Amino acid sequence: MRILVLCTHNSARSQMAEGWLRHHARQAGLDAEIFSAGTEATRVKPEAIKVMGEVGIDLSGHTSKTLYDLPDPWNFDLVLTVCDSAAENCPVYPAKTHRLHISFPDPSGQDLEQWRWVRDRLGRMSEHLISELKLGRIPPEDALSKKAGVGAIL
Repeated sequence: MRILVLCTHNSARSQMAEGWLRHHARQAGLDAEIFSAGTEATRVKPEAIKVMGEVGIDLSGHTSKTLYDLPDPWNFDLVLTVCDSAAENCPVYPAKTHRLHISFPDPSGQDLEQWRWVRDRLGRMSEHLISELKLGRIPPEDALSKKAGVGAIL
């Protein structure tokens, strides 16, 4: 299974989701390739690296990238958008895939408590998604959003 997490800058939410998804897939024994990308590449924010390190997930080697920086960018079984801007720009994704969107608030410019809040909700969502994928199911967006404890779905 190949999973792609998309966000606008691939600097925070998508990076944290990638880290969580890899962690939970490894724990569940799910054979999955997990990537993240942005509609624009910037840099991985130090706050994302810090708060993920607090839970034992190392993002220090991650880089911000676009879809075109990924191997075989049009071959993903699941594309997950974690910010509204990426979800709005994602319809151009031409490959046949399952798409899910869960809107997480952008912690950029906020204190570390807000970063931790987003991190923890991404973790809950990722754990539920991986457990469902392990059972051969793709959960509905509202179930993932509810599990994460976040708001609106596009």
